Amino acid sequence: MASKIPQLQSKVNQASAVVSNRGASFYKLLLEQNKHYIQEPPTVEKCQTLAKQLFYTRLASIPLRYNSLRKELEYAKNIIKNRRDLNMENVGMAALFGLECFAWFCGGEIVGRGFTFTGYCV
Repeated sequence: MASKIPQLQSKVNQASAVVSNRGASFYKLLLEQNKHYIQEPPTVEKCQTLAKQLFYTRLASIPLRYNSLRKELEYAKNIIKNRRDLNMENVGMAALFGLECFAWFCGGEIVGRGFTFTGYCV
């Protein structure tokens, strides 16, 4: 472990050099492209007001999202009730969706382990 510290320090120094060379221009470009989102004046009070607006807007959207969830569940219940009417295309799409969810889960597990390929997802 101690032998990896100098290697890690050199990588950190390289990354720091790249950020210091390109970081300021990227920051300026990012602000210029998104200046229509910037609130003037940039004060603490304005930030607190925006945070409260975001919180209460999301709080107000809960009933709409709940209704959407209820509609989706009703749709799923109807599909299960009428499963004899399903064709191969619908079953194939459902299987592909399940496979995609499993693949994203495995990818997340691999990324979470630091890109090591061990365990049950391989």
